[in-house]
Amino acid sequence: MSDLDPSDWRRTNPRFAEDALQNNLKLAEAVKELAAKKGCTPAQFALAWVLAQGNDVIPIPGTKRMRFLEDNMGALTVQLTESDLKETDARFQQIAVAGERYAPEMMALVHR
Repeated sequence: MSDLDPSDWRRTNPRFAEDALQNNLKLAEAVKELAAKKGCTPAQFALAWVLAQGNDVIPIPGTKRMRFLEDNMGALTVQLTESDLKETDARFQQIAVAGERYAPEMMALVHR
């Protein structure tokens, strides 16, 4: 966290607090490993996984740069099998997300 700009939103996000971050990086590592097995980038794997959740679920990735948009579009070519989805779910169930989704002051705004 010390390398983040002072105005970076992650400084106030509980999931990026040091203890939670160390745990949550395990999830990121699992995504990297699963993506490597499929021969795609972690972003492509994550988007393909969301797309595989059903026709009523649509990912809305944000990006600032064309190269990231192009990388995201590569998710459309990633084919996840039933076996891939089961393995992914099993891996994700082994690592619980640590930290609240939002800081308390943000949660107060959400619950109005």
